[in-house]
Amino acid sequence: MLIRCGYEITMSFDQPTALVCLLSVHEDRRADIRSQETAFTTPEVPMSIYVDLFGNRCRRLVAPPGDLMIWGDATVEDSGHPDPVLPWAREIPVTDLPDSTLAYLMGSRYCETDRLSQIAWDHFGKIPPGWGRVQAICDFVNNHIKFDYLQARSTRTAYEVYHERIGVCRDFAHLAVTFCRCLNIPARYVNGHLGDIGVPVVEPMDFSAWIEVFLDGAWRTFDPRNNVPRIGRIVVARGRDAADVPLVNSFGPHVLKTFRVWTYEVRQAA
Repeated sequence: MLIRCGYEITMSFDQPTALVCLLSVHEDRRADIRSQETAFTTPEVPMSIYVDLFGNRCRRLVAPPGDLMIWGDATVEDSGHPDPVLPWAREIPVTDLPDSTLAYLMGSRYCETDRLSQIAWDHFGKIPPGWGRVQAICDFVNNHIKFDYLQARSTRTAYEVYHERIGVCRDFAHLAVTFCRCLNIPARYVNGHLGDIGVPVVEPMDFSAWIEVFLDGAWRTFDPRNNVPRIGRIVVARGRDAADVPLVNSFGPHVLKTFRVWTYEVRQAA
């Protein structure tokens, strides 16, 4: 299937302000792009691209004083299959993990492994290791947290969401990531596009957050917020937590004026 995804974001600035934007389709999906990814600003300003330490495609620019609109759009080919479910997938002992995964065992800005370690072992320590234990974590998080956009808070950590029991998709992801790391399972935070394909449409559309967990030699997708296999995930950025992958990192004050996201299936021409 073909999926069209994009965004339109308008911000207002009092003075020239440097920005780094993580809004493009991730490098590992570049080969799947079927219409050239388009990105521009109004007013037009110079932009450059680099790839960060986590392999994310980042766009640098300087916003002029006043309003700046950032717009991007792409069409991506997708298998149309739901997320794989692999109940046989094993955990790998820390001694045998690839070096590249070890950073995803450590605590990070929003994932306080030190504060949640005992809680994680109390809840999940007796569950047999492997896919089933990670799914048990996602089941718990999904049931433990009430989803509420009006209660979103950019500073909320995994420890806080565990006790407050409310949040948005990034909070679900942070808590599940932290529990996995506490149990010595590498886990990383993902944001991207997830359209309502094969499920009831919910408006307004937004970017989504989910997690990837290293099992049986590969990164596997889990989604503690929705907690069911979904069709058509398009990764934008991966990191240790949301601090590594802000959609827009503004090096100065700004006011968000509009924010619009679209992700939907498009029919191929006959």
